[in-house]
Amino acid sequence: MLVKLAPSVLSANFFDLKADVKKLEEYGVDLLHVDVMDGIFVPNISFGIPIAKALKENTNIPLDVHLMIDRPHRYIKEFAKYADILGFHYEAGSDVAETLKEIRTLGCKSCLTIKPCTAAEDIFEFLPLCDMVLVMSVEPGFGGQSFMPSALPKLQALKKEIDRLGLDIDLEIDGGINGETAELAYKAGANVLVAGSYVFAKEEMAQRIAKIKELRYNEL
Repeated sequence: MLVKLAPSVLSANFFDLKADVKKLEEYGVDLLHVDVMDGIFVPNISFGIPIAKALKENTNIPLDVHLMIDRPHRYIKEFAKYADILGFHYEAGSDVAETLKEIRTLGCKSCLTIKPCTAAEDIFEFLPLCDMVLVMSVEPGFGGQSFMPSALPKLQALKKEIDRLGLDIDLEIDGGINGETAELAYKAGANVLVAGSYVFAKEEMAQRIAKIKELRYNEL
């Protein structure tokens, strides 16, 4: 299974974001994970359209935009201008099916995200409309949290259902991913790994990226 690494720019140095992104390009990451928070759906505020626009205009790394915002359907058209993958939360108050369809219509890959309190089975009906599903392994809103093992059986359940339906869907995990938890998530079925504070360690970025990318060459 090909593993994709998606470093979260939420943990980057915003005083020198360009330099961090150039390093990620050099080290060959697959995606940039862009966490958009509104202070309503989650208890934190991060950044919005201007950062997504700046990233899109200054890097060739595909953008995996994760909307942690209330009623995300209101902003789909704007973010779709800059996202390659555009995701939102099942729990955020939008019509799930219609929002997934709109994302695809606008030329982006669609991603549906679930919080730790949501069961995998709750979103089975929407899988045919998804290009990716994101399982949160922390409570969304803040970086640097510890990995929640309860995410692993959700990954397994989703992987089983995706395979049963014969769908081509990436399975992503976000929260507390490091050299050890990445392997656990991979074994459970995830092929897209979001890592923030682990990747952006000042002196060890190259080594830590390499450690996660090694998973793609190993059958676990």
